[in-house]
Amino acid sequence: MSVEANVQKMIDDLNSALVDAAKHDKGNSAAGTRVRKAMQAIKADAQGVRVQVQNDKNN
Repeated sequence: MSVEANVQKMIDDLNSALVDAAKHDKGNSAAGTRVRKAMQAIKADAQGVRVQVQNDKNN
């Protein structure tokens, strides 16, 4: 997958997490769990993008 596609996927995931973040702010603890899960996935995706960009730079 291209770097641009990975970044767009992270943006889409963040936008999806906004709904659960709003629910969490209103006191829904299950939504907080979904937000944490989404943030962990985005963190892993971001690390993957960093590695891919670094590898492209070194090659």
